[in-house]
Amino acid sequence: MVATYAPDALSDYEIEREKPMPDKNHAIIQGRLLSRLDRAYEERFTILPEINLSLPTRERVPDLAIYPPLRFDPANNDIRMTQLPLCAVEILSEMQNLNELMAKCSEYFTAGIPSYWLVLPTLRSIYVFHSMDDYKVFSHKDHLVDTVLNVELDLGEIFR
Repeated sequence: MVATYAPDALSDYEIEREKPMPDKNHAIIQGRLLSRLDRAYEERFTILPEINLSLPTRERVPDLAIYPPLRFDPANNDIRMTQLPLCAVEILSEMQNLNELMAKCSEYFTAGIPSYWLVLPTLRSIYVFHSMDDYKVFSHKDHLVDTVLNVELDLGEIFR
């Protein structure tokens, strides 16, 4: 039997995470954000990619979750994080709908996450939200500043 590609069929990844498979640009941006944030802020934060968050309404899997320092403990592991991150980062994939990510933004704030970054690779920009009505837009020529996290990031390095 030969397997065929069915464009409307969802992969296990998409079903489990309730989002499309990441594309190349998504993966590049995710890797650069993780690398730069970890290098610059490793003493202040632990950056977790693709971690399951248990929110009051449902589970979500942000592209990155920024936590206060967490300790690696091989004897004690969490499959789903009940501790909320300080920031959830979502990167818009080619096949994703912007409205989906805005709905996640609302869910994250309702749960009590104080900062949300929405990354738009095509526009080479990041929206930093501190509430649904309080956000700033940073382009590839800017230094992103998140005043809640006290984080600065050169977006020229991210979107190069």
